[in-house]
Amino acid sequence: MDKSLNGLASPPRLKRADQIVDAVKRWIVAHQLQPGERLPNEKTLMELFSCSRGTMREALKSLEVQGLISIKTGPGGGAVLEQVPYALASQLLRNYLHFQPLSGPDVYRLRRLVEPEIAGLAVGQLTDTDLAELEHLTELCATAAIDMEQRLVQRIAELDFHNLLAQRCGNPLLAFIGHFLNDLIRDLVVFKKLKLPEQHEFSHSNLHFHRALIVAFRACDRAAVERLMRDHMQCAEGFNIELEGQLARKLLVGAEG
Repeated sequence: MDKSLNGLASPPRLKRADQIVDAVKRWIVAHQLQPGERLPNEKTLMELFSCSRGTMREALKSLEVQGLISIKTGPGGGAVLEQVPYALASQLLRNYLHFQPLSGPDVYRLRRLVEPEIAGLAVGQLTDTDLAELEHLTELCATAAIDMEQRLVQRIAELDFHNLLAQRCGNPLLAFIGHFLNDLIRDLVVFKKLKLPEQHEFSHSNLHFHRALIVAFRACDRAAVERLMRDHMQCAEGFNIELEGQLARKLLVGAEG
């Protein structure tokens, strides 16, 4: 193996398997390894870390559970580096936030900062196929929903509009944050919102802004895109604060009943 693990040791307070996991992660970053590259075989790793087979397998299993490697068996098998799936990373963070006092308005405060930047970076990066998909997602919401199922489809389509922009912004961190915030909106707001009467004004506002954004994207007008997205997020935040108030009143009435 020509890529040294020297200097990547973990603090001794961690158990040995966890030290090895941390060292491998630092090794990946230090040598800019990519998905598809292989770790040394098990015997070589045991020698490098001066550990038993059981400890090494525990470390490899931990890396596999975290999504960083896959273990292939048979001839030519071993540990192969993997791109951690977005869904796994998002779910772990959302699990953490399930036990925090997080509200829809909390999420929208951050969206107001992030979404205009994402949209601005996406200008000039959207293909004709992307623009067609944005139009499709927008027009799914152009008619009033006839039932709860269609309402859910429309709310998810509105979020997917923003997810596509995040995918095209060219900044991996902003893309993750944007997509993650949309997941939180879905978890914290969309499913709660379905318990209330349809907010037609909110739906019309989303439709208006999404249509206007598509026009600005086609014109590659970054200033207009950023302005529209700022206004869009400000309006959405206002509606969300109103929604939280409606939900609070509904819970209060239910408690009194």
